[in-house]
Amino acid sequence: MLLEAMYHVPRDKWAYAYDAKTIHLRVRTKRDDVDCVVALTGDKYNWQDTSYDIMMDKAASDDMFDYWEAAVRPKYKRLSYTFRVSKGNESVYLLDNGIRTEYPAPPNHYYEFPYIHQIDLFQVPNWAKDAVFYQIMTERFANGDPSNDPEGTEPWGGTPKLDNFFGGDLQGVLDHLDDLQELGINAVYFTPLFVSPSNHKYDIMDYKRVAPHFGDNELLKTVVEECHFRGIRVMLDAVFNHCSDKFPPFQDVLEKGEYSVYKDWFHINSFPAEIVDGIPTYDTFGFFGNMPKFNTANHEVKTYLLEVAEYWIKEIKVDGWRLDVANEVDHHFWRDFRKVVKAANPEAYIVGEVWSDSLTWLLGDQFDSVMNYPFSGTVLEFFNGGMDGITFGHRIGALLMRYPQQTNEVVFNLLGSHDTPRLLTVVGEDKRRLKLAVVFLFTFMGTPCIYYGDEIGLSGHEDPDCRKCMEWNEASQDRELYDFYRMMIALRKHNKALREGRFRILQACENDPCIVYERADDVIHFTVWMNNSPVPRILSHPMETDDWQDALTGEPVAPEAGMMHISLDPYGYRILSRHLG
Repeated sequence: MLLEAMYHVPRDKWAYAYDAKTIHLRVRTKRDDVDCVVALTGDKYNWQDTSYDIMMDKAASDDMFDYWEAAVRPKYKRLSYTFRVSKGNESVYLLDNGIRTEYPAPPNHYYEFPYIHQIDLFQVPNWAKDAVFYQIMTERFANGDPSNDPEGTEPWGGTPKLDNFFGGDLQGVLDHLDDLQELGINAVYFTPLFVSPSNHKYDIMDYKRVAPHFGDNELLKTVVEECHFRGIRVMLDAVFNHCSDKFPPFQDVLEKGEYSVYKDWFHINSFPAEIVDGIPTYDTFGFFGNMPKFNTANHEVKTYLLEVAEYWIKEIKVDGWRLDVANEVDHHFWRDFRKVVKAANPEAYIVGEVWSDSLTWLLGDQFDSVMNYPFSGTVLEFFNGGMDGITFGHRIGALLMRYPQQTNEVVFNLLGSHDTPRLLTVVGEDKRRLKLAVVFLFTFMGTPCIYYGDEIGLSGHEDPDCRKCMEWNEASQDRELYDFYRMMIALRKHNKALREGRFRILQACENDPCIVYERADDVIHFTVWMNNSPVPRILSHPMETDDWQDALTGEPVAPEAGMMHISLDPYGYRILSRHLG
């Protein structure tokens, strides 16, 4: 056994309280290097009467490591533990002070989880586990009130540009809530709605007022109320990293320079605040001079922005915030942000925009979730033929091991957004590949999100082409694709195992693009079979019971002599299920 590959620390994603009675333990070993891992657990003050051994499950693997996992319910909310790692007749013990070959007398040098404190629990909103989000760019969704169109508004459905307007507004959203409900949506994510000179609204001038060509604060309140009446949650976009250069405090800095009372609201490197050879003399989002960066460590800035966050939660009753450019804002600010938001609504959902490993923000003191772009990148690369099944399985396993389980259950999974090319375009306009990716999205752990229009076949390359107007003429929509989306949403919503059940790759091989995986809880067991190749395939996997059926049609599907054989068309899939107990 390769001892150097073995790893555990008694914190973060390796040892954490899942709920008030349960501690999750994880340990890492070299891939395919050990036979089993056993957690030896007990209470350090009464080991004799509380100790018991737990055989750990191999929860995931990547290209280098296996990850073992176990849930422990200690009698007294505290835990001492070690790991026995075995291969054949050889065993070693992982301890807080190193690896030993002799059995260590408990609890000396054992790892410790000192106590499950209720106040320290990382609790995520339960409703987010059941949510199916729909992302809306209001300017491009529907024009319900032409009277508030900005000057120069172009006819609906024209070519999107970086700076043009088509008149979409909140009344348009209100007019189409029945359509969202029919699709099965139960949560909406709005890109920014506040006063801003741009069509995208990520350069905000007034954080406390809805943009007039979208409507007003009262109309947003009506939209939220109508959404709630239909069982639809509402999440807004918080742009707290930067603002517009037309934001009044920054205008004051431009006018008064170092004598401005707002100079410390921003990161001014030299006065006057201006752009020299294309580079601003103040910090910005990227190098965009029209988006000056806030100094969120400044008390006045923090007070202003936290009041904004609290206002929309308390007064308009929104259900959460998506945090733009979240990784470029200081952690102290986000810790205070969480306190304010959760005090206003303990069930508010906080999603950060971070495009890489985000564990730093997901330890219970900042975000509930992040936009899971590593997930979308992995899924789209696989279903575009960029890797074989075993590589995909390893990448997915690594993603699952990035975060604690409660985060995995509500991590914001997406296949496209306003910042990426359209899903249909990414898969080369091949609906079969698109469907495979969407099936995986809705049968995987996490909170799925649909970008408006993907469900009816909107295409588009990178910004601004990915921000086309929604197509409302059914004759111009792909209704077969719409029905597919509605079917997958319904399957997920009606089966808790697809939202909270365990995930395992059952079959994935080198140089083979096909996969079989499972989702299961104590009630129902799903297996998903995918032929990610351009030729027909028959996939086979051992299955002893004969009570399987097609999860979408109800047709019985029986194995032969303990082997299930599933015939699949090119880029085809099949979902099987069986009820337990």
